[in-house]
Formats: sequence, C-alpha cells, structure tokens
Amino acid sequence: MRAAVIRLIGMVVWGLPAASALAIEQAPSPATSTVPPHWSYDGEHGPAHWGDVAPEDAVCGNVKINYETGTVALLNNGHTVQADVSDTADTISLDGATYRLAQFHFHTPSEHTVDGKYYPLEIHFVNKDAEGHVAVVGVLVQAGAENMLLAPIFSTLPATATPAGTHAGKPLQVDIAAVLPKEHEAYVYTGSLTTPPCTEGARWIVLMQPIEMSNAQIQVFKNIFRDNHRPLQKSGGREVDRESD
Repeated sequence: MRAAVIRLIGMVVWGLPAASALAIEQAPSPATSTVPPHWSYDGEHGPAHWGDVAPEDAVCGNVKINYETGTVALLNNGHTVQADVSDTADTISLDGATYRLAQFHFHTPSEHTVDGKYYPLEIHFVNKDAEGHVAVVGVLVQAGAENMLLAPIFSTLPATATPAGTHAGKPLQVDIAAVLPKEHEAYVYTGSLTTPPCTEGARWIVLMQPIEMSNAQIQVFKNIFRDNHRPLQKSGGREVDRESD
C-alpha cells in the first residue's frame, strides 16, 4: 500500500499504524510457570491483542481506546465548542499509561492534512493522565451523510456566534465510542497542542479513517466559528515510515 503523507501540527510524517508505532521485542517473563502465555502474529492472539496477554505485556498494546456512552456539557469557550466529559470511565491506554477523556472539541477546517487534503472539520478528544500529560485522539470529518450520533450536539448549538463562556442547553447523552470510526488504525506522533501556549510533548493519535457529517451539520459549526484551525507548521525534518498493510 502506498504511504500516505500526513501533514501534522508541528511536523510531516509518513503515516504509521498505531499497532506498529513501536517495534518491541518481548523479554522473557519471570519463570512462574512452565507454560508461557500464548501469542501469535494473527487472529485473536495477534499483535492487536498482545497487550492483553499478561499484565507485564501492557506496553505491547500501544493504543487502546475505551470510550462509552456518557454525559457531556457543551461550552463555547471563545475558540471552539467544547464538550466537557464527566464520565471517568472514558479512557485510552497508550504505551502502558492510562489517560482519562476530559473533553472533546471541534476545528474547521481540519488541523491535519492527508496527501495535501484538508477536511472540513476535525474533532479532538483530549485525554490526560494522572500527571497531567496530554494525549489527543484526532478524528477527521468529511462531508456526507448526517451523523445521527452527533445530532444531539449540533441540533443544540445556537444559530450564530455566542459570547465566550456560553453553555448550550442541558447536558446531553452521547455514545462517544460510536462516534469514532470503526477502524482505529492511526497516525501516531509526539508534537504540541494546537492552541496557546502550544505545549510540547503532547501525544497525538490521528485516526486514519474519517467519519461523516452532513454539510448542514458542518455549516452549523461554521456559523459560530468560521475558521478556528492552527496553520500547518514546518516539519523540522522529522519523518516516520509507515508499514505496509
């Protein structure tokens, strides 16, 4: 498969599947049993499940998204519409660390491009670990069918821009897991946040498969924020090769 070029906030890399972000050679487990845990290179014991083989193998999992249905509260923070998440069970696991989903928000147009292509919208799911380190799951949005999962949010937004700090209606129930694309293959890199103070060291997991929203839904957001994306940044010469599927 041809390597897709994704232009990232802070660098340009060649797309790297999340499951192959790190090449790890497992060290032997302590001799507590004569039968070692079973793993393989395909099927139910393949690389996507290596992190489940044994607790000490959790680093093999690389990226695992554990979102579910929960309550969100919408806020216009002056720069985007932010959905604050109250469910502490929404987490991601990345390289053995656990990050809890704090909020998700929207940018138009997208803040990443793939093969030079912008998407009309991008969603950022912002996760933090116990020490405050940030990992962001990025979801690209293309125009298409109405997104019924996000309809409760977009039907609640005001028709025009509102002052910063404005809450939009009552808290809503959103199936956050179902909002994500079915495939979680991703571009993974370390960069910066895309809003001031643009803190370095943020982990980015940009899912390769886009989701769809209708033009009408996208326009609802554009009526409030016409353009709230950070311009593309210089690559700094950093590149990562993508493995072929």
